Amino acid sequence: MRLMWKAVDRMRCLRKRPLLPLLGLLLTALLFFDRNMDDGFVLEAEKRPLGEALIHPANSDRYVHAFPDLSNFSGTINVTYRFLAGIPLPRRKYLTIGLSSVKRKRGNYLLETIKSIFDQSSYEELKEIVVVVHLADFDLVWCENLVQEITRKFAHHIIAGRLLVIQAPGEYYPSLDGLKRNYNDPEDRVRFRSKQNVDYAFLLNFCTNLSHFYMMLEDDVRCSRNFLTALKKVITSREGSYWVMLEFSKLGYIGKLYHSRDLPRLAHFLLMFYQEMPCDWLLIHFRGLLAQKDVIRFKPSLFQHMGYYSSYKGAENKLKDDDFEEDSIDIPDNPPAALYTNINVFENYDATKAYSSVDEYFWGKPPCTGDFFVIIFNRSTKISRIKIVTGSEDRQNDILHHGALEVGHKAVDMKQGRQCTSYITLGEFKGGKIEVNSVDHKIGFDIECVRIVITASQKEWLIIRTISLWTAQSVSQLKK
Repeated sequence: MRLMWKAVDRMRCLRKRPLLPLLGLLLTALLFFDRNMDDGFVLEAEKRPLGEALIHPANSDRYVHAFPDLSNFSGTINVTYRFLAGIPLPRRKYLTIGLSSVKRKRGNYLLETIKSIFDQSSYEELKEIVVVVHLADFDLVWCENLVQEITRKFAHHIIAGRLLVIQAPGEYYPSLDGLKRNYNDPEDRVRFRSKQNVDYAFLLNFCTNLSHFYMMLEDDVRCSRNFLTALKKVITSREGSYWVMLEFSKLGYIGKLYHSRDLPRLAHFLLMFYQEMPCDWLLIHFRGLLAQKDVIRFKPSLFQHMGYYSSYKGAENKLKDDDFEEDSIDIPDNPPAALYTNINVFENYDATKAYSSVDEYFWGKPPCTGDFFVIIFNRSTKISRIKIVTGSEDRQNDILHHGALEVGHKAVDMKQGRQCTSYITLGEFKGGKIEVNSVDHKIGFDIECVRIVITASQKEWLIIRTISLWTAQSVSQLKK
């Protein structure tokens, strides 16, 4: 372990040389090596009674997770985690929620955050999540007192395997003295953010094999009701598309979702460049290096920052996410589908952007009578509700002035692609909008296509801002 950090420390002597060429070379080597690694390197931890001592001997070989040696991209580093409360269950969950927490000079919001996660989840949702808290402060008395509070308030969640509290001992951390002062940050600020990167790296490493997906939160967050159900809808809607990081809040490290298979790579990345820049900046670089060029952020936000005092020096931090909605989360299902249009598309505002929950839209040049915009599902689906909104706040005239909404079935494969051969009209657009409820009660078939038809030419361009579809139980399922 010390050899690795000596190698990293040697990099500091290069601080006066240009940073970007070296950074790019190291990133390329790191990612090339790690793409060929086995993701299943985390060893299974031994079971441990909940009431066992807070600290176990530093030379213990229990609870070992292995890291690749960052000094030569081979070999391993053994990090011995202290299990402060709870033990991992053998069954993989759907989602791990990771929190890293340190002692604050003013205020402590960790207990409220844990409570919000559990309170805002249904019984069925609780079966699919595990919360991992990394107490990353070296004040062991503070850690022990906090663990006692956590076990007293959340004992049933710990027993059920839904809550784990861990710590990576201080001897595994690199030197936090004499760090690079990039961006002319003061020394204490550099030390704080550099340690924070290592805190998160150790947390990510621990969580690698606990679930299929990983959600990064801060320790001063409030959750929306049934946030897991909303997450699942979004993940399902992205099936077949490539993504590295999905964002469910626009603030800091809050609401960042990853595939668990990418956690080792991200942990290595944060460790390699722990002293270079803040964690949220490194997350952006990581996403880009893995070929996700654009931010994929969903609205409404599912998580809200609630802390008033920052973990850095207790400074005031009044940041709020104005896209957050605690109640009435009504994210559409938008089943997997192909989208086509014969309207001339402007630049990269293509058809798929209207069907996404991300804050983006379709934008086309003035449509003519008979032009269409069609959604063809991968499989027939029973739809209960359809809502389509055109235009935008800054281009309120780029709406669909004259159009109809149709649904179709009896799809066949043609040279132009799969198409429905039979349609019925559900209604006309009014003021650039249309919403139809109880669709499944108005038609007698499972829908294979949804089509917008232009019924009169217009001079204005057309923005289709959102296409939202909600599913119901299919006809075939009802017959079983």
